Amino acid sequence: MADDPAHEPGRILIGKSDTYQYLTLALGNRHGLVAGATGTGKTVTLQVLAEGFSRAGTAVFAADIKGDLAGIAMPGDAKPHFVQRAKDIGIAYAADDFPVTFWDLFGQSGHPVRARISDMGPLLLARLLELNDVQEGVLNIAFGLADEQGLLLIDLKDLRALLQHLGDTASEVTKSYGNVAPATIGAIQRRLLVLENQGAADFFGEPELDINDFLRSGPDGRGIVNILSAEKLMRSPRLYAIFLLWMLSELFEKMPEVGDLDKPKLVFFFDEAHLLFDNAPKALLSAIEQVVRLIPVKGRRRLFRHPKSGRRAGNGSGTAR
Repeated sequence: MADDPAHEPGRILIGKSDTYQYLTLALGNRHGLVAGATGTGKTVTLQVLAEGFSRAGTAVFAADIKGDLAGIAMPGDAKPHFVQRAKDIGIAYAADDFPVTFWDLFGQSGHPVRARISDMGPLLLARLLELNDVQEGVLNIAFGLADEQGLLLIDLKDLRALLQHLGDTASEVTKSYGNVAPATIGAIQRRLLVLENQGAADFFGEPELDINDFLRSGPDGRGIVNILSAEKLMRSPRLYAIFLLWMLSELFEKMPEVGDLDKPKLVFFFDEAHLLFDNAPKALLSAIEQVVRLIPVKGRRRLFRHPKSGRRAGNGSGTAR
């Protein structure tokens, strides 16, 4: 064992029972679930792991539900009981801070996150809006019409204007694409209004986030810890679902397959995962399950924190391998 058990090459110290417990970086592209009763240290465990991955040069993305994770941007406080606890388990206490970038879909507590409606696409939007087959068909016609006529689809105003244009020209469009009923357009508009009331107007727009911004390192080589402010976002579950599904899709499409690496390129932490997955749209759950099964070969890891050890955080999303 190295002189300092907290800084063994290629491993992250998680804690100590009879022996020191480590996470091996080379196995870091597996998914995990941190579970336990209230007060047993789940969030602290995620924070320790986030710090360990950052120290190893791996970028981290964490959804911060309660504001607990933001503190890693500042050096810790060497309080006597902290120092004594570290001494009891045989490690030297050293206050440290880590490079952090704060993000916020509402642009209030961090850098704003933006995506274009056109990049979301009609199929994904239809699933998240829970449209029926007829409504989904009309939404596909709207996107097809935008492509054909070179119309920009950047934000919700653009999509609303496009649907209005589709309704105004329905008689002509029907000849090429099939029947477009005003009632169907109205139903889609009402679903968009629900989305807008949850703050989606802040998410859709420009400049669009470059997903590679999550993969940066600090000047000292440590991985950037990207913290998404989610305290307000959790009150807008459909908006959270849209953002998460968009982000997963972007990562899966734009990052190449790399197989097993010495360490992951990017690690995701979802604190209070039950708040995300309970009552989530079925489209989100099925998409997450699909992506989580396929994503380890792209050098990424996901860790979900759940307060009940006997319950999975969504269909398949709590699988630990």
